[in-house]
Amino acid sequence: MSTFSRILIKNIVIAIIFCICYFSFSVLSLQSFISEKQKSHHVALSKITEHYQGDDLKGFSRQLKLAFKYDELVITNLDSVGIYSYKNANPTFNFLSMFSAEPELSKLKNNNLGIYINYRLNHDELFSLYYTLTTFILIVTLLVILVGTFITSTITTGANRKASKNISDLIADEIKSAINNRDDKASNTLNLPTEFEEVNKVLSHLKIFVSNKFEKTQELEQTAYVDQLTGLENRSGFVDFFGQFTQTNKNTGFGVLIITRCSELMTINQVHGYQEGDRYICQVANILKTQVVNFDQARVFRLNGSDFATFLPNITLNIAERVGNELTNLFNEYQQLADFDSVAYSGIVKLDTQRPLGEMLALADTAISMAQTRHKNSWFIQTDTSLLQNETSSLGNQNWTKEINYVIENQSVNLLSQIIHPSSRNNKIYHEILSRFTSSEGEVLPTAPFIAMAEKLDKIVLIDRLVIEKTLTEIKEKNLTSQSFGINLSTRSIHDEHFVIWLERRLLKDHDIATRLVFEISEYGLEQNIKGSSHFIDMIHRVGARICVEHFGVGITSFKFFRELSPDYIKMDGSYTRNIQHDKNNQYFLRLMIDLAHRLGIRVIAESVESQEEKYTFDEIFMDGCQGYYLGKPENL
Repeated sequence: MSTFSRILIKNIVIAIIFCICYFSFSVLSLQSFISEKQKSHHVALSKITEHYQGDDLKGFSRQLKLAFKYDELVITNLDSVGIYSYKNANPTFNFLSMFSAEPELSKLKNNNLGIYINYRLNHDELFSLYYTLTTFILIVTLLVILVGTFITSTITTGANRKASKNISDLIADEIKSAINNRDDKASNTLNLPTEFEEVNKVLSHLKIFVSNKFEKTQELEQTAYVDQLTGLENRSGFVDFFGQFTQTNKNTGFGVLIITRCSELMTINQVHGYQEGDRYICQVANILKTQVVNFDQARVFRLNGSDFATFLPNITLNIAERVGNELTNLFNEYQQLADFDSVAYSGIVKLDTQRPLGEMLALADTAISMAQTRHKNSWFIQTDTSLLQNETSSLGNQNWTKEINYVIENQSVNLLSQIIHPSSRNNKIYHEILSRFTSSEGEVLPTAPFIAMAEKLDKIVLIDRLVIEKTLTEIKEKNLTSQSFGINLSTRSIHDEHFVIWLERRLLKDHDIATRLVFEISEYGLEQNIKGSSHFIDMIHRVGARICVEHFGVGITSFKFFRELSPDYIKMDGSYTRNIQHDKNNQYFLRLMIDLAHRLGIRVIAESVESQEEKYTFDEIFMDGCQGYYLGKPENL
């Protein structure tokens, strides 16, 4: 309802009350006036009858009627016998009769004349004046109501709008102040004008209520964004933080993102219980938090049950390698104390503010899979961002499964070989077989991620069988039986009983070729199950093939390892061989390892040899063979 309507209704109600009061007062006044006039006429009539000496009563009656105005005049004798009677046929409307206030007939007795005079005076002039005055008052009242209502509503509407705007501005300022200073509880009084004192009180209560709600909202926000077990921010907090960082540093931000996966959580929960699993998670969280305290703006998040994200802005990949090595050392120490098989693996990717978070997490996940194929608690830096341009990688595990199945069903693998150059003619060295897998679209899949995903999706045993079959077939078809070839095997395969049985039968079937094969297995893979590894190596030696331990030197191998497993070759990890000409410590360590290996009849190979200086240094320390791009690139088998 509009302001005008509200004011009009209020004014009409007031006018009605005013009219009722006016009519009540006027009726009482008019009634009193008529009564007084009746009494005055009664006195005058008494005097007239007392002085009348005639006996013509009818004539007397007519004289009275002519002398005065009557509405009604009745004259009777004392016995109530009528002498004269008159009644006004067209009297003026007498509203007093509506209120039962009309005076009754006045009665006068005159004993001298022996008559009763009953009369009611005529008040037409009085009523006419009264009606005129009343009509005028009503019209004036109506005009005052209409004009007053219009003026009042106009003024009130303008005042209300101005007051409303002022109050709205004040309230808006208070709300902004409450939001921006939600922790400030010093004042709960709003600065509204004094005429709005009641509003001020209500809004003060509202401010207290809003402040309390903000506090509860903050508590809920903390609950929603904080992992209760570790006290770290959770995945939601990580997503928000990453979005804000990339928005603020869209063109200038750089750094690394490390995803750390607690590999033993499921086993610990099943074997030792969830309480022990919680302690394990908290310990890993503490290691990560300790590791980043020296980096400005570094943050650690717990993404899910087993995964942590470490955000290190403004650092390069070289520094990230150092962080990865330090994490591995800390995890190794914790592993020995807790007697776990492993602790955690880390995938490291370069921060790219132009790339969606999902793609970076996909790269990190692939890096973790690759790290898990190396030594315990290892890390891997995924720099090959072309993986994300490949449909099979960017769309996740489902497409990887599709492509891996396609490779297995269609034997879609090409074999390359890379020579291992011997240091002398007497050394019997071999060519390493390198596999290249082709997708259903005819594109070459990246080998390291392909192997990592096959491992993750439990397809690696079938891939190993495929490579072995392909190698044996091509050796026979190309008549390469005079050469020796090395084939890489996964840890999963060498500890798979069915695979070991199959491989033994397959090698016995082509015994001549089997004697020319060397199976390369990572040191980490052999350490995972010494008994199973020993059984596998014994089988390989029975069929006339040989064993090479690759990535040697990065684990915690003891000298007992050589006596129990008796490998034929060890291939030193690239961390020992790169820039060997400048590293005296590594030279000394390699001399010791070569001397020990030669005493046990084991040949030592250096990998990642990329320069003439490195090759010369290896020759000086009597390395049996060297492998690297400097000596020979992979070629078709």
